[in-house]
Amino acid sequence: MAELRWHPLIKDWVMVASHRQNRPQMPKNWCPFCKGSEKVPKDYIVMKYDNDFPALSQNPPIPDNLATDLYKTAPLYGKCEVILYSSDHYATLPELDNLHLNELVKLWKQRFIEISSDKLIKYVFIFENRGEAVGVTMPHPHGQIYGYPFIPKKLELELQSCKEHTDNTGRCLICDMNREEVSFSDRVIFQNDSFIVYLPFFTEYPYGIYISSKRHIQYITQFTEKESSDFAKTLKIAAGTLDSLFGFTFPYMMCMHQAPVNTGEDYDYYHFHVEFFPPMRARDKIKYNASSETGAWAHCNPTSVEEKAEELRAAYRRFVTGKGNTKGE
Repeated sequence: MAELRWHPLIKDWVMVASHRQNRPQMPKNWCPFCKGSEKVPKDYIVMKYDNDFPALSQNPPIPDNLATDLYKTAPLYGKCEVILYSSDHYATLPELDNLHLNELVKLWKQRFIEISSDKLIKYVFIFENRGEAVGVTMPHPHGQIYGYPFIPKKLELELQSCKEHTDNTGRCLICDMNREEVSFSDRVIFQNDSFIVYLPFFTEYPYGIYISSKRHIQYITQFTEKESSDFAKTLKIAAGTLDSLFGFTFPYMMCMHQAPVNTGEDYDYYHFHVEFFPPMRARDKIKYNASSETGAWAHCNPTSVEEKAEELRAAYRRFVTGKGNTKGE
Protein backbone atom coordinates (compact mmCIF):
# COMPACT_ATOMS: atom_id res chain seq x y z
CA MET A 1 0.00 0.00 0.00
CA ALA A 2 1.35 3.44 -0.97
CA GLU A 3 -0.89 6.50 -0.92
CA LEU A 4 -1.62 9.83 0.74
CA ARG A 5 -4.49 9.85 3.24
CA TRP A 6 -6.13 13.09 4.37
CA HIS A 7 -6.25 13.74 8.13
CA PRO A 8 -9.40 15.90 8.51
CA LEU A 9 -8.74 16.85 12.16
CA ILE A 10 -5.44 18.60 11.46
CA LYS A 11 -5.95 19.25 7.74
CA ASP A 12 -2.78 17.50 6.67
CA TRP A 13 -1.72 14.57 4.50
CA VAL A 14 -0.38 11.34 6.01
CA MET A 15 1.99 9.27 3.88
CA VAL A 16 1.05 5.56 3.97
CA ALA A 17 3.93 3.47 2.61
CA SER A 18 3.73 -0.10 3.89
CA HIS A 19 6.66 -1.28 1.76
CA ARG A 20 9.04 0.69 4.00
CA GLN A 21 8.58 -2.01 6.64
CA ASN A 22 11.09 -4.05 4.61
CA ARG A 23 13.98 -1.61 5.10
CA PRO A 24 17.19 -3.06 6.60
CA GLN A 25 17.72 -2.17 10.26
CA MET A 26 21.31 -1.15 11.02
CA PRO A 27 23.01 -4.04 9.13
CA LYS A 28 26.36 -5.07 10.62
CA ASN A 29 28.16 -6.88 7.80
CA TRP A 30 26.94 -5.13 4.66
CA CYS A 31 26.31 -1.57 3.52
CA PRO A 32 24.83 -0.53 0.15
CA PHE A 33 26.68 2.79 0.32
CA CYS A 34 30.18 1.32 0.65
CA LYS A 35 32.46 0.28 -2.22
CA GLY A 36 32.03 -3.36 -3.12
CA SER A 37 28.25 -3.26 -2.74
CA GLU A 38 27.87 -2.79 -6.53
CA LYS A 39 25.31 -0.07 -5.77
CA VAL A 40 27.78 2.84 -5.65
CA PRO A 41 31.08 3.69 -7.39
CA LYS A 42 34.29 2.35 -5.92
CA ASP A 43 35.03 5.80 -4.59
CA TYR A 44 33.18 9.09 -4.40
CA ILE A 45 33.26 12.35 -2.47
CA VAL A 46 29.52 12.94 -2.14
CA MET A 47 26.72 11.52 -4.24
CA LYS A 48 22.97 11.31 -4.79
CA TYR A 49 21.46 7.85 -4.38
CA ASP A 50 17.82 7.10 -5.19
CA ASN A 51 16.16 5.71 -2.08
CA ASP A 52 15.65 1.92 -2.28
CA PHE A 53 12.52 2.20 -0.13
CA PRO A 54 11.03 5.57 -1.10
CA ALA A 55 7.97 6.89 0.69
CA LEU A 56 7.30 9.09 -2.35
CA SER A 57 7.62 8.16 -6.02
CA GLN A 58 7.32 9.97 -9.35
CA ASN A 59 5.49 6.88 -10.62
CA PRO A 60 3.17 6.07 -7.69
CA PRO A 61 0.53 3.34 -7.71
CA ILE A 62 -3.16 4.18 -7.87
CA PRO A 63 -4.53 4.58 -4.32
CA ASP A 64 -6.66 1.77 -2.91
CA ASN A 65 -10.38 2.17 -3.56
CA LEU A 66 -11.18 3.25 -0.01
CA ALA A 67 -11.73 7.01 -0.33
CA THR A 68 -14.97 8.71 0.75
CA ASP A 69 -16.15 12.31 0.86
CA LEU A 70 -14.62 12.56 4.34
CA TYR A 71 -11.59 10.32 3.96
CA LYS A 72 -9.74 11.50 0.87
CA THR A 73 -6.79 9.77 -0.76
CA ALA A 74 -4.24 10.86 -3.35
CA PRO A 75 -1.28 9.27 -5.15
CA LEU A 76 1.91 9.20 -3.08
CA TYR A 77 3.72 11.35 -5.63
CA GLY A 78 7.11 12.91 -4.99
CA LYS A 79 10.82 12.22 -4.74
CA CYS A 80 13.01 10.57 -2.10
CA GLU A 81 16.78 10.76 -2.38
CA VAL A 82 19.64 9.73 -0.14
CA ILE A 83 22.60 12.13 -0.03
CA LEU A 84 25.78 10.25 0.80
CA TYR A 85 28.23 12.44 2.71
CA SER A 86 31.30 10.29 2.13
CA SER A 87 32.45 6.89 0.87
CA ASP A 88 34.02 6.39 4.33
CA HIS A 89 31.55 4.30 6.32
CA TYR A 90 32.83 5.64 9.64
CA ALA A 91 33.19 9.34 8.80
CA THR A 92 31.15 11.91 10.69
CA LEU A 93 30.19 15.32 9.38
CA PRO A 94 32.58 17.23 11.70
CA GLU A 95 35.48 15.02 10.56
CA LEU A 96 35.05 16.00 6.90
CA ASP A 97 37.26 18.86 5.72
CA ASN A 98 35.90 22.15 4.43
CA LEU A 99 36.54 21.35 0.76
CA HIS A 100 34.62 18.09 1.14
CA LEU A 101 31.72 19.86 2.82
CA ASN A 102 31.71 22.50 0.07
CA GLU A 103 30.96 19.64 -2.34
CA LEU A 104 28.09 18.54 -0.10
CA VAL A 105 26.55 22.03 -0.14
CA LYS A 106 27.01 22.16 -3.92
CA LEU A 107 25.20 18.81 -4.27
CA TRP A 108 22.33 19.99 -2.05
CA LYS A 109 21.93 23.05 -4.27
CA GLN A 110 22.00 20.95 -7.45
CA ARG A 111 19.44 18.50 -6.14
CA PHE A 112 17.15 21.30 -4.93
CA ILE A 113 17.12 22.76 -8.45
CA GLU A 114 16.52 19.37 -10.07
CA ILE A 115 13.75 18.23 -7.71
CA SER A 116 11.95 21.59 -7.78
CA SER A 117 11.91 21.46 -11.59
CA ASP A 118 9.07 18.93 -11.21
CA LYS A 119 6.06 21.24 -11.09
CA LEU A 120 4.03 18.71 -9.08
CA ILE A 121 6.41 19.08 -6.15
CA LYS A 122 5.55 21.89 -3.74
CA TYR A 123 8.16 21.54 -1.00
CA VAL A 124 11.78 20.33 -1.06
CA PHE A 125 12.91 19.17 2.37
CA ILE A 126 16.63 18.56 3.02
CA PHE A 127 17.32 16.75 6.27
CA GLU A 128 19.55 14.38 8.20
CA ASN A 129 18.66 11.75 10.79
CA ARG A 130 21.74 10.90 12.82
CA GLY A 131 22.00 8.09 15.36
CA GLU A 132 19.86 5.13 16.40
CA ALA A 133 18.11 7.30 19.02
CA VAL A 134 16.26 9.11 16.21
CA GLY A 135 15.48 5.98 14.19
CA VAL A 136 18.38 5.74 11.73
CA THR A 137 18.31 2.42 9.87
CA MET A 138 21.62 2.73 7.95
CA PRO A 139 24.79 3.77 9.83
CA HIS A 140 26.70 5.10 6.78
CA PRO A 141 26.95 8.94 6.92
CA HIS A 142 24.09 10.34 4.89
CA GLY A 143 21.17 12.74 4.75
CA GLN A 144 18.00 12.72 2.69
CA ILE A 145 15.85 14.93 0.48
CA TYR A 146 12.09 14.58 0.17
CA GLY A 147 10.11 16.36 -2.51
CA TYR A 148 6.51 16.59 -1.27
CA PRO A 149 3.43 17.24 -3.44
CA PHE A 150 2.07 19.40 -0.62
CA ILE A 151 3.39 21.86 1.99
CA PRO A 152 3.81 19.98 5.31
CA LYS A 153 1.80 21.34 8.24
CA LYS A 154 4.74 22.58 10.36
CA LEU A 155 6.15 24.51 7.41
CA GLU A 156 2.68 25.83 6.58
CA LEU A 157 2.36 27.17 10.13
CA GLU A 158 5.81 28.79 9.99
CA LEU A 159 4.93 30.44 6.70
CA GLN A 160 1.68 31.78 8.14
CA SER A 161 3.45 33.17 11.21
CA CYS A 162 6.14 34.82 9.09
CA LYS A 163 3.55 36.37 6.74
CA GLU A 164 1.46 37.71 9.63
CA HIS A 165 4.56 39.26 11.22
CA THR A 166 5.58 40.93 7.96
CA ASP A 167 2.02 42.16 7.33
CA ASN A 168 1.87 43.64 10.86
CA THR A 169 5.39 45.09 11.16
CA GLY A 170 6.86 45.31 7.67
CA ARG A 171 9.78 43.19 8.89
CA CYS A 172 10.88 39.56 8.61
CA LEU A 173 10.05 37.48 11.69
CA ILE A 174 13.26 35.44 11.54
CA CYS A 175 15.38 38.56 10.93
CA ASP A 176 13.79 39.96 14.10
CA MET A 177 14.53 36.71 15.96
CA ASN A 178 18.16 36.92 14.85
CA ARG A 179 18.38 40.53 16.08
CA GLU A 180 16.81 39.64 19.45
CA GLU A 181 19.25 36.76 19.96
CA VAL A 182 22.27 38.89 19.05
CA SER A 183 21.06 41.73 21.28
CA PHE A 184 20.56 39.40 24.26
CA SER A 185 23.71 37.41 23.31
CA ASP A 186 23.53 34.77 26.07
CA ARG A 187 21.92 32.21 23.76
CA VAL A 188 24.28 32.79 20.80
CA ILE A 189 26.70 29.87 20.38
CA PHE A 190 28.83 31.24 17.51
CA GLN A 191 28.57 33.14 14.27
CA ASN A 192 30.53 34.02 11.14
CA ASP A 193 30.08 36.52 8.31
CA SER A 194 27.06 34.71 6.85
CA PHE A 195 25.36 32.67 9.59
CA ILE A 196 24.43 32.82 13.25
CA VAL A 197 23.98 29.76 15.47
CA TYR A 198 21.92 30.07 18.63
CA LEU A 199 19.74 28.16 21.06
CA PRO A 200 16.45 29.98 20.54
CA PHE A 201 14.51 31.55 23.41
CA PHE A 202 11.66 29.07 22.87
CA THR A 203 13.62 25.89 22.11
CA GLU A 204 11.61 22.71 22.66
CA TYR A 205 14.77 20.59 23.01
CA PRO A 206 17.62 21.20 25.50
CA TYR A 207 20.21 21.42 22.70
CA GLY A 208 17.92 22.36 19.79
CA ILE A 209 20.13 24.89 18.01
CA TYR A 210 19.16 26.97 14.99
CA ILE A 211 21.41 28.04 12.12
CA SER A 212 20.04 31.15 10.45
CA SER A 213 21.35 33.05 7.45
CA LYS A 214 22.22 36.65 8.22
CA ARG A 215 21.12 37.75 4.78
CA HIS A 216 17.39 37.63 4.13
CA ILE A 217 17.03 34.78 1.63
CA GLN A 218 14.52 31.97 1.15
CA TYR A 219 16.48 29.16 -0.54
CA ILE A 220 19.85 27.42 -0.37
CA THR A 221 20.15 28.10 -4.11
CA GLN A 222 20.43 31.82 -3.34
CA PHE A 223 23.71 31.36 -1.46
CA THR A 224 26.67 33.28 -2.83
CA GLU A 225 29.94 31.37 -3.17
CA LYS A 226 31.07 32.79 0.17
CA GLU A 227 27.78 31.92 1.86
CA SER A 228 28.06 28.35 0.55
CA SER A 229 31.56 28.07 2.00
CA ASP A 230 30.50 29.66 5.29
CA PHE A 231 27.50 27.32 5.49
CA ALA A 232 29.76 24.28 5.09
CA LYS A 233 31.99 25.55 7.90
CA THR A 234 28.99 26.38 10.07
CA LEU A 235 27.53 22.88 9.72
CA LYS A 236 30.89 21.30 10.55
CA ILE A 237 31.29 23.39 13.69
CA ALA A 238 27.65 23.04 14.77
CA ALA A 239 27.76 19.24 14.56
CA GLY A 240 31.22 19.22 16.16
CA THR A 241 29.90 21.36 19.00
CA LEU A 242 27.13 18.85 19.69
CA ASP A 243 29.62 15.96 19.55
CA SER A 244 31.84 17.77 22.03
CA LEU A 245 29.10 18.11 24.64
CA PHE A 246 29.53 14.61 26.07
CA GLY A 247 32.33 13.05 24.05
CA PHE A 248 30.29 10.89 21.67
CA THR A 249 28.64 11.23 18.27
CA PHE A 250 25.53 13.18 19.18
CA PRO A 251 22.20 12.01 17.71
CA TYR A 252 20.03 14.63 16.06
CA MET A 253 17.52 15.45 13.38
CA MET A 254 18.72 18.34 11.18
CA CYS A 255 16.03 20.04 9.10
CA MET A 256 16.50 22.79 6.50
CA HIS A 257 13.54 25.13 6.31
CA GLN A 258 13.12 26.90 2.99
CA ALA A 259 10.23 28.45 1.10
CA PRO A 260 7.89 26.26 -0.98
CA VAL A 261 8.26 25.83 -4.74
CA ASN A 262 5.88 25.72 -7.71
CA THR A 263 2.94 27.39 -5.97
CA GLY A 264 2.92 30.67 -7.90
CA GLU A 265 3.24 32.60 -4.64
CA ASP A 266 5.94 35.03 -3.50
CA TYR A 267 7.56 34.00 -0.21
CA ASP A 268 9.80 37.01 0.32
CA TYR A 269 8.56 37.15 3.93
CA TYR A 270 10.18 33.77 4.72
CA HIS A 271 13.80 33.21 5.76
CA PHE A 272 16.20 30.27 5.28
CA HIS A 273 17.23 28.52 8.48
CA VAL A 274 18.17 25.10 9.84
CA GLU A 275 16.56 23.55 12.90
CA PHE A 276 18.24 20.82 14.97
CA PHE A 277 16.24 18.39 17.09
CA PRO A 278 18.72 16.45 19.29
CA PRO A 279 16.97 14.01 21.64
CA MET A 280 19.54 14.01 24.46
CA ARG A 281 18.83 16.07 27.60
CA ALA A 282 21.95 14.82 29.42
CA ARG A 283 24.85 12.47 28.74
CA ASP A 284 22.76 9.39 29.52
CA LYS A 285 19.18 10.69 29.32
CA ILE A 286 16.86 11.06 26.35
CA LYS A 287 14.15 13.70 26.10
CA TYR A 288 11.21 11.71 24.82
CA ASN A 289 8.23 13.30 23.14
CA ALA A 290 5.55 11.95 25.47
CA SER A 291 1.78 12.51 25.63
CA SER A 292 1.83 16.30 26.06
CA GLU A 293 4.25 16.83 23.18
CA THR A 294 2.73 14.22 20.86
CA GLY A 295 -0.95 14.29 21.73
CA ALA A 296 -1.39 18.01 22.43
CA TRP A 297 1.65 19.58 20.70
CA ALA A 298 2.34 21.19 24.08
CA HIS A 299 6.10 21.00 24.44
CA CYS A 300 8.01 20.98 27.71
CA ASN A 301 11.74 21.68 27.84
CA PRO A 302 12.98 20.19 31.14
CA THR A 303 16.13 22.36 31.25
CA SER A 304 17.20 26.00 31.54
CA VAL A 305 17.68 27.38 28.01
CA GLU A 306 20.36 29.89 29.00
CA GLU A 307 22.30 27.28 31.02
CA LYS A 308 22.26 24.88 28.07
CA ALA A 309 23.45 27.68 25.79
CA GLU A 310 26.49 28.14 28.03
CA GLU A 311 27.16 24.39 27.88
CA LEU A 312 27.01 24.61 24.11
CA ARG A 313 29.42 27.56 24.03
CA ALA A 314 31.86 25.59 26.18
CA ALA A 315 31.53 22.61 23.82
CA TYR A 316 32.07 24.96 20.87
CA ARG A 317 35.31 26.21 22.42
CA ARG A 318 36.49 22.64 22.99
CA PHE A 319 35.75 21.70 19.40
CA VAL A 320 37.42 24.69 17.70
CA THR A 321 40.53 24.38 19.92
CA GLY A 322 40.85 20.67 19.20
CA LYS A 323 39.96 19.63 22.74
CA GLY A 324 36.59 18.16 21.86
CA ASN A 325 36.38 14.39 22.35
CA THR A 326 33.96 12.49 20.14
CA LYS A 327 35.40 9.03 20.72
CA GLY A 328 34.56 8.73 24.40
CA GLU A 329 38.22 8.27 25.34
